[in-house]
Amino acid sequence: MISIKEIATIRSPFCNLEDMPVQPCGAQDTYATIEFKEEYGAGLADLDGFSHVYLIYHFHKVVEPQLKVVPFNDKTKTPRGVFSTRTPMHPNSIGMSLVELVSVDKNRVTIKGVDILDETPLLDIKPYIPHFDQVHGDVKTGWMHSSGDEVGAMRSDERFIECR
Repeated sequence: MISIKEIATIRSPFCNLEDMPVQPCGAQDTYATIEFKEEYGAGLADLDGFSHVYLIYHFHKVVEPQLKVVPFNDKTKTPRGVFSTRTPMHPNSIGMSLVELVSVDKNRVTIKGVDILDETPLLDIKPYIPHFDQVHGDVKTGWMHSSGDEVGAMRSDERFIECR
């Protein structure tokens, strides 16, 4: 058994799952705040020196994970193994987004470029560091052939809306 604690709550303008952006690039101008629990406030020291952060969170509305899904950006509408997708339907219901860090004020962090449902539990936050995270050389994207503009324009539909 693994025990993971919620460290904060993400407050976004997306109050329901319908018609949400499906990736951060589809929400470039969308702001949100993260309200950290008091006991984790000291951990935010020095975070304001970074321009971007990874958010690791729990897809708290997933009812039934699936091992095969048809991802939003798959033009062929082919069922894919869930581990080759960014859908919320993974067995542990863990999400990850790279967002812009706007500000840190006590236990409140403001972010931009958010594709996350309101009241989503945050499990961790980590700074983006290009020397660690940037991939060089040939990069393969498997079945994913949508352009950046197509990904940015994609909005959620009913396919993963089986909420608690």
